[in-house]
Amino acid sequence: MNEASALEAGAPEAPRTKQVRQSPLLRAQLTSWSGLLPVLGWLVLAAAQFGLFWPAVSAIVLIGVVLAAVHHAEVVAHRVGEPFGTLILALAVTVIESGLIVSLMLANREAAVTLARDTVFATGMIILNLLLGLCLVAAAARREEVRFTRTGATAALGTLATLMVLALVLPNYTTTLAGPIYTRTQLAFVSVFLLILYLTFVFVQTVRNRDYFLPRGDLQKVPEVHAPPPSQSQAVLSFLFLLVGLVAVVLMAKSLSPALEAGVAAAGAPREVVGIVIAAIVLLPESVAAVRAARARRLQTSLNLALGSALATIGLTIPVVAVVSFTLGLPLVLGLDPKSVLLLALSLFVAALSLARGRVTVLHGAVHLVIFAAYLVTTVIP
Repeated sequence: MNEASALEAGAPEAPRTKQVRQSPLLRAQLTSWSGLLPVLGWLVLAAAQFGLFWPAVSAIVLIGVVLAAVHHAEVVAHRVGEPFGTLILALAVTVIESGLIVSLMLANREAAVTLARDTVFATGMIILNLLLGLCLVAAAARREEVRFTRTGATAALGTLATLMVLALVLPNYTTTLAGPIYTRTQLAFVSVFLLILYLTFVFVQTVRNRDYFLPRGDLQKVPEVHAPPPSQSQAVLSFLFLLVGLVAVVLMAKSLSPALEAGVAAAGAPREVVGIVIAAIVLLPESVAAVRAARARRLQTSLNLALGSALATIGLTIPVVAVVSFTLGLPLVLGLDPKSVLLLALSLFVAALSLARGRVTVLHGAVHLVIFAAYLVTTVIP
């Protein structure tokens, strides 16, 4: 009688059996696709140092490394539980984005002026519209409506709205410097405020009001929520592979950036498209994890991933970029143009309506997807 049959027959599960099987599982993980792809990414980087660089091959391997990072992040997240698991992936994505923006700022000073603004705004639009829309559609595709804890979702959205307006809209209305630019003093104070507000949100999410971000009601009956967590050894190994994969993603994206900028320029597209592509690459791990959670009827976890990554992007990336700007003496343009301000206001308003009742349908997701399509069209064709 195998283990599953024994459980169905009512026989007690022997804890020693799991301990005996851990070692083969660890060895299998070392040789699985999720372990081999990060190594393959580093081999591609090493080959590029010797002049063997093919953009198409690098792009395919990059996507594979991202998917492997998703797998390992999900293992670690499942081990530590909610909401700490989603926080880990959000911070990992922010590390990638901050490192990528800083590296590109150092490589191209002219593009560095607006790169942070374009990337952060693209990240916000992707999360608020594309990712949120896909998650809502995936969660409600087989049900009339889906429920979640609205207190946590609306708290996260309110924090996100404050962060985005302070970082990307308010610079347009300051008068000390002409144009959408903060003075050094203003940028320093805003960066500190953003960081403090994000850390306050993390404290509320993980300590003070943790229940606001946990699945409730019929979601707690879903088998995936109560799936047995991986062992500590598996979680540690996945965490190491996650670090290796994340660093490889940053370096590979950096190596592809010249080809990306050349392709955008050859197509006659605006420079903002570079920020969209960078944001899409960086957010791919978390986006895949969020959509998977939504399809598994774990919309609360999906919303934690989506909104948490946006909060981490604004609350951590802007302060890091500000420090680089101070150190290198680079001007930093953060204020959005009127068209982008309008799209941001529409996105935040619709997101507030979608999350206000704690119940969503497919229509809510479709509206967000249409807004994202409008953002793409007006970016490529201003």
